[in-house]
Amino acid sequence: MKSITKRSASLLTFSTFAAWSRAQDATTLAQKETMIMGALNTVDISEWSYYYTHGLHLAGTNLSQAAWTRDKFVEAGIPSVIIPYNVYLDYPVAQTLSLTYPNGTVFTAAVQEDVLVEDETTSYPNRVPSFHGYSFTGSATAEYVFAGRGHKTDYQRLKDLGVNLEGKIALVQYGPQLRGLKVKDAQDFGMIGCIIYSDPGDDGNIRIENGHLAYPAGPARNPSSVQRGSVSYFSVYVGDPTTPGYPSKPGVPRVDTSSVTPRIPSLPLSYRDALPLLQALNGHGLSPSDVGSVDWSGGLPGITYSSGPAAGAVITMNNVMEDKITDIWDVVGIINGTIADEVVIIGNHRDAWIVGGAADPNSATAVLVELARAFGKLVATGWKPRRTMVFASWDGEEYGLVGSTEWLEEYITWASPNVVAYLNIDIAAAGPLFALEANPELHDLLFETMKKIPAPNTPGKTIFDNWTTAASKIGVLGAHSDFTAFVQAGITAVDLSYGASVNDPVYHYHSNYDSYHWITTFGDPGWAKHVAAGQFLGVLALNMVERPLIPLNVATYATSLATYTQTLQAAIQTSGLSLDLTLLNTAVTGFATIANKFMPYATALSADDATLKAINTRLKTFGRGFLNQEGLPGRAFYKHMIYAPGVDTGYIGTTFPGITEAVNDGDLATAQEFVVKVSNAIWQATAILAVGSWKGDSSDYSALTF
Repeated sequence: MKSITKRSASLLTFSTFAAWSRAQDATTLAQKETMIMGALNTVDISEWSYYYTHGLHLAGTNLSQAAWTRDKFVEAGIPSVIIPYNVYLDYPVAQTLSLTYPNGTVFTAAVQEDVLVEDETTSYPNRVPSFHGYSFTGSATAEYVFAGRGHKTDYQRLKDLGVNLEGKIALVQYGPQLRGLKVKDAQDFGMIGCIIYSDPGDDGNIRIENGHLAYPAGPARNPSSVQRGSVSYFSVYVGDPTTPGYPSKPGVPRVDTSSVTPRIPSLPLSYRDALPLLQALNGHGLSPSDVGSVDWSGGLPGITYSSGPAAGAVITMNNVMEDKITDIWDVVGIINGTIADEVVIIGNHRDAWIVGGAADPNSATAVLVELARAFGKLVATGWKPRRTMVFASWDGEEYGLVGSTEWLEEYITWASPNVVAYLNIDIAAAGPLFALEANPELHDLLFETMKKIPAPNTPGKTIFDNWTTAASKIGVLGAHSDFTAFVQAGITAVDLSYGASVNDPVYHYHSNYDSYHWITTFGDPGWAKHVAAGQFLGVLALNMVERPLIPLNVATYATSLATYTQTLQAAIQTSGLSLDLTLLNTAVTGFATIANKFMPYATALSADDATLKAINTRLKTFGRGFLNQEGLPGRAFYKHMIYAPGVDTGYIGTTFPGITEAVNDGDLATAQEFVVKVSNAIWQATAILAVGSWKGDSSDYSALTF
């Protein structure tokens, strides 16, 4: 590994910490915000990024980086430990794919990405082959069918139109559905293999056909780029699939994984390798207009995106994986607060599919290390936070949120009564668009924080200014990062990132080209977005730990519940079902009644008010009321009755999932069952806020008081 020499110069320094230290008792929250914002150092961030992106850190291979991260936390003055888990992972051994044409000639796919002279890590001898995590070892030889995005409805449409899927291999595009569900649905329709490729039609305006050069010469996608990723079924369960519901430690019982991982082989492919496969189907089978789907076509010139099959065009695919029970390593650092039972966790995953991972996740890993350094400097002045802070560097996220889920499963009896919020940062910088997903009780603080942070590369503007210009909104949390287990434990959470628009350099997600060279050349030259993301997260965390009243607004949650109900009513009307929402409407109204009384009462309390502790306990724990321990149908891990990833999307969050998905399936009985369960969950949350006399069998909220 190339040695790193830290430069003495920096754009921002800690030069004023001494003055702050002398006046610590008089330091206001606003002054502390300025301290944290000013502490982020672009030179150090680039150094941390260089370190992480120039060594192998695939899950289960990065103990040295775990130790380095722990040491950086400790150097910052934050006591830290490495916590191992013994989990099921798999690693690539051999992946091949070929196409035999009807005339007997053979095209052999490269399956791997090009080595680029300009991008040094693409040539590393320990670079990671292209593969799917948790994919099935197996071979398949058969005719193949192009099935659009590989959504269940795509396969069903082909079947309804008379295309025989049984015994065929699926060829599908990435996005927007979780890749594992594309493979699962192919398997469910009787197909024997699945190939997923990245189509340049998803790259917006930055394409070779529009005159842009391909990376590394320009911002367009390199034609050999391959998106790796897990094919585990995130919408069913996350964490180690062999230990559902309990932490993975040596010697624990292990279960079969067939309910959450595929049983047919799958391979990821570049669009350069997919091009001959698509060309061979031109004019065979159904056209996109026959299928009638707007998402069926792509951006490859000369390709008709016909379904096939083409008689005599046969794919042979081979996927050999090594299954292992092996260690992964979480790193956890703690700054103890004056209130031990109120805890705020800041988390990022450290593992990547490749040696690089400059955006995902190490743009955020570099920010996390720099924030630890900033808060450590603040601690060195004599500051002690009101609430305890935990810094978490997770391993195994890419395979299925493994490290964070196993940690929470081990410490849930501590976390449930104590954790106030989980703040997640996965990709700090992959483009200029600031994005947030969060539980609604955090929305007010998120808006407030955005207004405090200067927008990167936009003098005189704040993040909020640019965010509103982009017509953004705060999204609903699904299951695409380490916040998932926390949300499903009833803990409020947020995920933040900078992403790319249709007019920005293409982000080579999960590819060898997500590298230090790419991020310094195209992703974030000058590191301004890294700094802005870190400033936002630092100020957000500081307010979470310092304000006497925990800054969660339950009235905003009430407003969101009403919005979700309207969305559900529209879905019911479209479905034609006669679903009675009386119980749900009454529960939402009851929650709003209490929430709108609670907030003025809570905000009027002073820091030394004797009732503040009790109010904060209710704010901290009311979200636990939204849980139902039986979980959702067929996926007991997802216990939150308000939020879960869509069962057929995997990543994207769904509101009132038990009701919504039953409505989508036309299942009136299950929908009505979950109207009751969701309503009861809302009343449970209401009762936690009000500490009243609700018994769990009544919608009378008149007896609920403070």
